[in-house]
Amino acid sequence: MTLFGSLYDRVLAWSAHRRAPAALAGLSFAESSFFPIPPDVMLMPMVLARPRCWWKFATIAMVFSALGGLFGYLIGWLAIDWLMPYLTRWGYGAAFENAKIWFKQWGFWAIVVAGFSPIPYKAFTITAGALLMNPLLFFVASLAGRGGRFYLVAGLIAWAGPKIAPKLRHYIEWLGWLTVALLVAAIVIWQVLKH
Repeated sequence: MTLFGSLYDRVLAWSAHRRAPAALAGLSFAESSFFPIPPDVMLMPMVLARPRCWWKFATIAMVFSALGGLFGYLIGWLAIDWLMPYLTRWGYGAAFENAKIWFKQWGFWAIVVAGFSPIPYKAFTITAGALLMNPLLFFVASLAGRGGRFYLVAGLIAWAGPKIAPKLRHYIEWLGWLTVALLVAAIVIWQVLKH
């Protein structure tokens, strides 16, 4: 059954669309405050489709992610008491508590590291607002962390992408089904360990 090859081709076609940068901006903004899907899933195919524009796409992701972080900050500042039961129910309660510990130890650098790493960044943006971190320092840290991540990802894809794209297309079915199998195994293991 071939599924992932046509999906891969479609994603690349969407990534080259003239409105793709606006969609990347919207996704970057939303992911920093409330949406679970990281902008990398759109940034990488956009750079693969147009490698010469890698810096432009990375800049869009960085700026709108940092602006979305300010929205997350506002959520934390204005609504943390109301939001806390939902964060716990959605599985972000532990991330929120860890973010509070990180803030007490590292402050500014906690935002830089969270912005760069695969840690749920929204937990840190909301925590920054709840703990009333200096908004200007928060924004600068967001630009540094998110910028480092998106420029690194986009730069690597622009450099290596054109070389590996033909090989990736050849193995995309195997990679896609392997990813599905690993995801199912992870869910099964999680359910077994949870009980």
